[in-house]
Formats: sequence, C-alpha cells, structure tokens
Amino acid sequence: MTPEIIIVPDGLTLADTAAERIEDLAVASTPSAPAAISLAGGSTPRAAYQRLGSRCAPWARLRIFFGDERCVPPDDEGSNYRMVREALLDRVPLLPEQVHRIHGELEPADAAAAAEAALRAEFPGEDTPRLDLCVLGVGVDGHTASLFPGGPELESNDRLMVPVHRPDLPQPWRVSMTMRLINASKRVIFVADDAAKADVVARAIAGDPTLPAGLVRPENGTLTWIITEATASKLG
Repeated sequence: MTPEIIIVPDGLTLADTAAERIEDLAVASTPSAPAAISLAGGSTPRAAYQRLGSRCAPWARLRIFFGDERCVPPDDEGSNYRMVREALLDRVPLLPEQVHRIHGELEPADAAAAAEAALRAEFPGEDTPRLDLCVLGVGVDGHTASLFPGGPELESNDRLMVPVHRPDLPQPWRVSMTMRLINASKRVIFVADDAAKADVVARAIAGDPTLPAGLVRPENGTLTWIITEATASKLG
C-alpha cells in the first residue's frame, strides 16, 4: 500500500492537523456507533491532544483506548494515561465508561489480559477488533507503541495486547497492542516532529521490515504520516 504523507512546516501545524483528523472522525460517527480511537504516548501526540481539547468535537461519539502503557500507577509521571488525561481527558466532557485505560499498576501479564478483555467487550463477536483510528508515534530506533526492533512481541499473532519487557528502559515493563491489532485498524496515523527521526521515518515509510513502524500496513485500511519538514528531510 502507498501511505498518505502530509508534510507540515512545524510542530504546531502538525498538532492542529492531527487534531482536525480526530475531530473529523468523531463528527462522521454517530451516537449509536461511536468511533473507537487508540491514542499514543509521547510529546508529539501530547501537543495534538492539547489542540484537540480546544475543539468542539462531539465527545459522546468517541471511545478511547491506548496503544501502550508503562507498568506504573496511573498518576505516575511516566504513565501514558496521565499524559492523555492532563492534555485532553480532564478538559472535555467524556464519561468514565468511554475511556478504557491500560491498568499499568497490575502485573504486566494481568494488565495485558485486562486490556484485551476490555477491547473484546467493546467489539463483541469480532475475532480481531477494527479500531476506527490508531494514533501512533515512532522512536529513533523505529519502535512504535511498545513494539521494539527484534522483540518477540512482533511475532504475536494470537493476542491483541501483550506484556513487553525491555530491561534497558527506565520503565522496563510495558503493555502494548500487537501488530495484529494495529494492522486491523481502519485508519492509522503516525505523527513525528523530530529531525533526529528523519532517517528512521524515511525507512518506515518505505516499509523497512526491520523496523516495527515499517511493519504497520493496515490490511483493509489507510495509513497516513503527518510529519514536519525537518522530519521529512530524508524522504526521496
């Protein structure tokens, strides 16, 4: 598949563009069929959520999930849920039952199982739930969500959410959606605003199979990269 590539001049424009895409999806949904959106952690997505929080989306038409989480309590500084709560959730009228956080305070395997059960409960009868939108970031090593290069989790085809152990990281235990779940999404949007990621972004867009971000190819959906000019500097 050929990804859609949107190149914007700066981080603020990137945040506005991503926020607009999320709002448009909410507007296009209906109260009886709210859009299911998975959110990413990281500084670039945070800016998009802050801009989204200033918009007037029909909030009742959204169901919020998380692509990954560090195994820490929800009020910990490293928690993706805390970041999203401060940037967006505390500022908009979402009901608690609309937000399905990953319970990072549990044991990793239990947290992954609970997150998978919550997904299946929201998509009854579906073998692989199809999220309406999956928002992703990318690391300088090409990881996305908490799927890292060479990690055994990349081969997980029977799970939706898995525990991940990376002893070299400050929060070594994490929970992540699997590539199976990501690639079942109807829409995937990557956001990247960092000149240091220019090389890895170019490789991922080209479909480099050694990079988890390069393996993201929605089977029956669309893939969009929203990146700044600095991040796009290595594109052909």
